Order: sequence, then structure tokens, then C-alpha cells
Amino acid sequence: MDQGGDHGSLGGETMILKGSQRSGAKALADHLMNDRDNDHVTCLDLRGFSTDELHGALAEMHAISKATQCKKFMFSLSLNPPQDHLGTEEEFLDAADRIEQALGLHAQPRAIVVHEKENRRHVHVVWSRIDVDDLKAIHLGRFKLALRDLSRDLFLDHGWTLPDGLATYGNKSPLNFTLEEWQAAKRQGLDPREIKQTFQQAWERCDSQRGLKNALEDRGYFLARGDRRGFVALDVDGNIHSIAKWTGLKVKDVKAKLGSPENLPSVDEMQTNIRSKITDQMRSFIGDIKDRQRNDLAPLRDKQREMALAHREERKQLKHGQEQRWAEETKARSDRLNKGLRGLFDRLTGAHKAVQKRNEMEAMEAARRDQRQRDLLTKEQMKERKSLQREVQKMRRKHQDERRLLAADIRQAFKTRKASPQPVRRRERGLDLSP
Repeated sequence: MDQGGDHGSLGGETMILKGSQRSGAKALADHLMNDRDNDHVTCLDLRGFSTDELHGALAEMHAISKATQCKKFMFSLSLNPPQDHLGTEEEFLDAADRIEQALGLHAQPRAIVVHEKENRRHVHVVWSRIDVDDLKAIHLGRFKLALRDLSRDLFLDHGWTLPDGLATYGNKSPLNFTLEEWQAAKRQGLDPREIKQTFQQAWERCDSQRGLKNALEDRGYFLARGDRRGFVALDVDGNIHSIAKWTGLKVKDVKAKLGSPENLPSVDEMQTNIRSKITDQMRSFIGDIKDRQRNDLAPLRDKQREMALAHREERKQLKHGQEQRWAEETKARSDRLNKGLRGLFDRLTGAHKAVQKRNEMEAMEAARRDQRQRDLLTKEQMKERKSLQREVQKMRRKHQDERRLLAADIRQAFKTRKASPQPVRRRERGLDLSP
């Protein structure tokens, strides 16, 4: 979600809070309301705006900021519970309230949007940093430390097991990849978590430069000498991956274990080698695997879309029913308040205030009732999606195994070309991998 700005985060599957100061109101609103990449998008709360629509709300933040010199006028934060926990609306609202108190954003205009995807639910909160009374930005100070402590409190409050990063105050999870790594992996078409783990596992199983070279080649990556990045690895398409970045290590630690990269081929030389060693047939095979895997997932994706549409309709009907009931109940409460002389008499005797208090209590309970109904519907729908998500995960594991076998074939083809000028034919899983 966060693009630009200074991030404060706690990563991996147990990450709970991630925030940044940022600009770009329209881009952020477009992202938050994106229902193409999410099963459901719900605008849970808009506070302090003259509009009930997210794009307009964030545009108001931007307009107010123009009276100041502040460029990053929003504080954008995501709350992502552990994978086995379904956050409720009440929990998300409570967490947002606690965060804004800790960061000095209490009573600032805010927007809360809930995303649901692949049987997981997380929330995004955006606050305006501009104090409209003083027309200056609220200084957030060391908000990363505040988010760390708040994450720890949320884990403890809910009885969740503390991850290492929270238990030891700040050990960053090596699986918390950056946006740059994510984008690079997206261009390659693989899950960045899979790529990151490939490099980490190769690093853990080796104790030398040669060991890392062999371990990476087992997975379809080839070690080379980078220009300024020291040790890098290239995939079969010639894409460059920094060893330090993808293992989550410091450059000096990589050099301490691997020594000098001077004896390795340069990036240009390795790209040339790869182009000459990996045959057109192998590239075609790689393309076939990718195409087949996309086709394998297509029916499941169709089921996910159909289920998402059906669930959206259920939520639309619930929302319509709740709005209709709320209008009827509001009118009934309003009718209790007498008008004219009788209303004036009620105000003098205190009866008006008593009825008004009763109306407020009933309205609050009705709001809680509606919230409980929405949470219940969400839980039931996520139960329906759970079995489908198991099928998706099973298919993904199968595809990962196939890609590992393909990586072994690539390495073998590379070695075969280097060892013998004679054509060599090898069959793996019924496929011809001639060099």
C-alpha cells in the first residue's frame, strides 16, 4: 500500500502495523478502492469530511495542505492481523483509535478502508497530518517505535504469540521484502516470497562462494560479479538479483563469507553465457510451464470471482436492508418528540430531554446491532471461501515443486553444454530438454 515516505513496519506473516507519511491523494484513493485485486473493499469510516466518498475525502486533505508547506500531508497505515485471525470491525476501529492517540492524531480527519483477499482481512487507515487550527503539519516524531510498541500491545491483548521482531524489540524479519523487490519479482512473474526464500535457503546451505554458486544453480540462478553491488545472481532471462538484498544481509557480511567476486564472470558475460547455454527449446519449455500453470489456476480464479460477486450481492442486500431499517427507526424515534406547544411544554418539564436520551441510547444499540450483523455475514462468507482457498494453496504448492524441478533441468542443461559439445537429450517428467 505504502508508496514513498518513511516506513515503520514489522514484517512477515505476523506483521500487524505498517505506516508512512506520504502524498498522492488520488493514487492512494485509487489503490484503496481497488476492487479488481480484492474480493471485497469496504469503506468502514470517514470522519471529519464534508463528503461520504473516499476520493473526495482525500482530495479535501490535499486541498487543506496547500495552505501549508507540508508535502507529505497524509499518514497512511495498514493493520494486518496474523493469518489465522479474522479481525472484526470493532477491533479495527479500536486499533485505529489507539494508534491515533499514540501518534497525536486524535480527532484528525481520517478514512478507514477494509480489504479482503484470499480469505484474509486487513485494514488501511489514512489520517490528515494538517492541524486546521494552526495550519501546520503534526510532527509524528519516532512513529516507527510507537508502531512497534502498539503492535506488541495488540499481540499481547489478543493472546497472539509474539514474533521475534516484537519479542526482541526490532529484529527485522528477513521475509519482510521491500516494494522494490516486490516489483522486480512481479516483472519476473514469481511470488517475491518464493524468490526471497530461494536465496535465503541457498545461503544457509553453503559455506563458500562455490557452494553458493552450486546452490543457486540448483534453483535456476547463476552467480556473477556486479558493477557496484558486489555479488549478484542472474535468472534464465538475464534479470539481476543482488545477493545482499535478497538474502537480507549486509554487503560486508556477504563479502566475509564469499570473499572476492573478481573470478566470477561479469553481468554482461553471464548474460551472454546464459543466452548461449539455455536453448530456445528450454525457453519454450519455461513458457509452456508458465502458460500451463496459469491455465491450471484459471478455473479456481473463476470460482473466486463468482463467489466474490455473490458475496458482494449479499453484502449489498444487507446494507440496503440496514439502511431502510435505520431510516424507519430514525423516523420512529423522531416521532416521539412532540412539536409545537406540546413540544415546548416537554422541554420545560424535562420530558423532551428524557425522550432524546432514550433515542440516543436506542440509536447507539442499533448501530452496534448492525455492526454485529456485518461481522457475522463476513465470518460466514469467509468460511465458504476457506475450502476454495485450500485448493488454491494446494495448486500453488504443486506449481512450486514443478518450478524447482525445472530449475534443476536448467542447471543440468547449463552443465551439459559446458562439459560436452555433443547434443545431449534428457527427459524429465515426459518433456524433452535438448540443449
